[in-house]
Amino acid sequence: MKIKYILPSVITFYALNVNAQNSQQRDKATFRDLKPGYYENSILRGIEDSQEIKKVEKKRRAYKIDITGKDIPKSVDEFKTYWKNEPISQGSTGTCWSFSTTSFFETEVYRLTKQQVKISEMYSAYWEYVEKAKQFVNERGNSVFGEGSEGNGVTRIMKTYGAMPEESYTGLLAGQAFHTHKDMFKEMEAYLMKVKENNEWNDEVVVSTIKSIMNHHMGMPPTKVTVAGKDYSPQEYLKNVLKLNPDDYIDVMSLIEKPYWEKAEYEVEDNWWHSADYYNVPLDVYTALIKQSIRNGYTMAIGGDTSESGFDSWNNVAMVPTYDIPSEFIDEYARQFRFTNKTTTDDHGMHLIGYMEKNGKDWYLIKDSGAGSRNCAKDSKNFGYYFFHEDYIKLKMMDFMVHKDMLKDYISKFKK
Repeated sequence: MKIKYILPSVITFYALNVNAQNSQQRDKATFRDLKPGYYENSILRGIEDSQEIKKVEKKRRAYKIDITGKDIPKSVDEFKTYWKNEPISQGSTGTCWSFSTTSFFETEVYRLTKQQVKISEMYSAYWEYVEKAKQFVNERGNSVFGEGSEGNGVTRIMKTYGAMPEESYTGLLAGQAFHTHKDMFKEMEAYLMKVKENNEWNDEVVVSTIKSIMNHHMGMPPTKVTVAGKDYSPQEYLKNVLKLNPDDYIDVMSLIEKPYWEKAEYEVEDNWWHSADYYNVPLDVYTALIKQSIRNGYTMAIGGDTSESGFDSWNNVAMVPTYDIPSEFIDEYARQFRFTNKTTTDDHGMHLIGYMEKNGKDWYLIKDSGAGSRNCAKDSKNFGYYFFHEDYIKLKMMDFMVHKDMLKDYISKFKK
């Protein structure tokens, strides 16, 4: 038998392929029976929703990454962080967009003025429902009326309605332990369906009725607040006390379905007013902006998909398993592919508040208002937080809000 001569180039090509395939350790996964967590054991019991408790306590299974032996962050103490209020729960509501962005603005107030303030999330949520009702009438029932919104919904509300301290408007009635909008939303939705059915398009009547429903379930927001013995309107509180200018904040996304270096619409249901003010940048710029921002003291309100196999709320981590896609293949096409086929969805808004480097990669500390981040022990330092690997941000987090100063080096690239 003759020994065939193998060209060096073929050997080199084969070696490169083997190295590429083995450059990331292969992940494993397992089916898990989902046990009741913070949502079932605390929130639902706190609002005494027995029907929902029975529904979610049915045996459920999930296919989740096996983190055995993986070198992942263990504690919030490992991260470089910036001032923030402690995490609070959004309860059984779809208002993560307000909780995350309000948390972001609290940190911004501290960065700008060194004040430690607690701003009302439900004040923004109240007026967002009012604006949705107006749009519902204007579009004759063809607009989205839901609990969700986007982070820039808060800036839009601030421009018109201002803001107020949490102590002035909690949105909780006496004795309520957690927020719940289930019955309130059902009542508002049923009313609006009747409006549509009967063609009763009187915006004053509709808005007044929506307000009365919310006033019953959330309480009526005050028209003035008192700070250090001085009265302010909500608009004056925003400008003179918080010293926030909503126009100083921008939203960034990275999708190849829109032209890069242009402002465009983020086409998801929760962008119900069709905001086209998102700065669309290439993915390398998107990830670089996040790295640069957090290292320079700028936190971010961030949103995207939290329903993945690599998202493990019981261990407070989010990563991209190799059985989904190896790290070296995560690019703008992989990102767009998942958004287009709807395996990446616009699930949840959070607050990115810190970072650490491990094995040459960034991990980000995420402050969260959702129940999953509270599945750990209540006395754990990690209660209310997640650890997101930079690959998860790159593939699955679809937009973020940051102070405009962080985009100043790129603004000239955008078409006027």
